[in-house]
Amino acid sequence: MAAAVWGAQRFAGRAARLFLLPGRASRMLCTATQKKSTGPNLEEEPSHHHNEQKSDSDSAATAKLLTEEKTKLEEQLKEMTDKYKRALADVENLRQRTQKLVEESKLYGIQSFCKDLLEVADVLEKATESVPKEELKDENPHLKNLYEGLAMTEVQMQKVFGKHGLVKLNPLGAKFDPYEHEALFHVPMEGKEPGTVALVSKVGYKLHGRTLRPALVGVVKEP
Repeated sequence: MAAAVWGAQRFAGRAARLFLLPGRASRMLCTATQKKSTGPNLEEEPSHHHNEQKSDSDSAATAKLLTEEKTKLEEQLKEMTDKYKRALADVENLRQRTQKLVEESKLYGIQSFCKDLLEVADVLEKATESVPKEELKDENPHLKNLYEGLAMTEVQMQKVFGKHGLVKLNPLGAKFDPYEHEALFHVPMEGKEPGTVALVSKVGYKLHGRTLRPALVGVVKEP
């Protein structure tokens, strides 16, 4: 009897194991499938690494292009700045030259007119010098009045000349200056320093410091 009961229990246990085996195997298969699906994808890793390398390469190329463009723009800016400064300097130089020309035209615009008047001044000077001083007496009033009139005219003309910057040069006894004097001859003369003006044949004139007509002179030379 006991043996029969034990045999029945053993048979029931085997039947239960056989009945539960397919469900357990199914659960184990599902678990393995989930682990496979949730595990690391070995095929996607190389592709992802390749994309990162490509992105780094593109960033480096873009940075290089930007650096080159920046350098190019800086060079262009420097070049344009230099051109701008040179243009400013040229304009300033032009302005100064134009201003100088305007000022000189104001000062020396009457140069030709003054040269013509110098001939009149020379005639007046020669006229007054040619009158003998001993003849200027009350017994000869006409000559005396004429001389006084010429002398007054000459004085007034020199005042007008001075008002407009025209100055007479009478360098008798002065050191010879080639910028203001023109040597007609050289003559030895005792008691005079060589290189000085011994005789003034024709006076000169300067207009605002510029020689308008050099004085014609004779210069002392060494004996």
